[in-house]
Amino acid sequence: MRLLIIEDDREAVSFLVKAFREAGHVADFAIDGLEGYALAQEGGYQVLVVDRMLPKLDGLSLIRSLREQGIATPVVILSALGQVDDRVKGLRSGGDDYLPKPYAFSELLARVEVLARRSTAPAAGEATSYRVGGLELDRLSHRVSRDGQEIPLQPREFRLLEYLMQHAGQVVTRTMLLEHVWDYHFDPQTNVIDVHVSRLRAKVDKGFERPIIHTIRGTGYMLRTDEARAS
Repeated sequence: MRLLIIEDDREAVSFLVKAFREAGHVADFAIDGLEGYALAQEGGYQVLVVDRMLPKLDGLSLIRSLREQGIATPVVILSALGQVDDRVKGLRSGGDDYLPKPYAFSELLARVEVLARRSTAPAAGEATSYRVGGLELDRLSHRVSRDGQEIPLQPREFRLLEYLMQHAGQVVTRTMLLEHVWDYHFDPQTNVIDVHVSRLRAKVDKGFERPIIHTIRGTGYMLRTDEARAS
């Protein structure tokens, strides 16, 4: 998931960016309303996290302006104003969720991930689940299992496996993974792909008779068994 945090408290921004990235997400930020508005207009974000009290352009005006332009990116509003009237005003301005300060990051993370799942729900006719041999992935429930055994994955691991399963039987390069799973262009010096694939392989292949994630030397990876289909 790629999200945009619009918050003028630099200490809070630093914490949120670090926390979201540790949770496996891509987090960009802006420290005033006008900068945040410009970034949000560019698109590419699954969720916006918007502080209500912002310099240059307040959070509610920012959201209203986005909605007037037809930009429907889900928004979580953060605010020290937590009374019922304040929350109602925020939601009526176009916000999708409202979280009063102070808040627990675990709750913010859960709310953001719920909105992200809604915004990336499969379109009509698009596969909602994948199966490769005994490995199954359900995009709606975000569950993965192999031979009936549930496999818990972190958000980044889930997205990585989803992309591999979408391209089962095909070679997937590191460049493709960085651009589609991490949302940034290829850096030949990074080993982030290898590290995450290693962790994913430990969960998906360890303890099973045959490996399903294969390394294609010098190129990338392939998800392969005798059976590969989408449903």
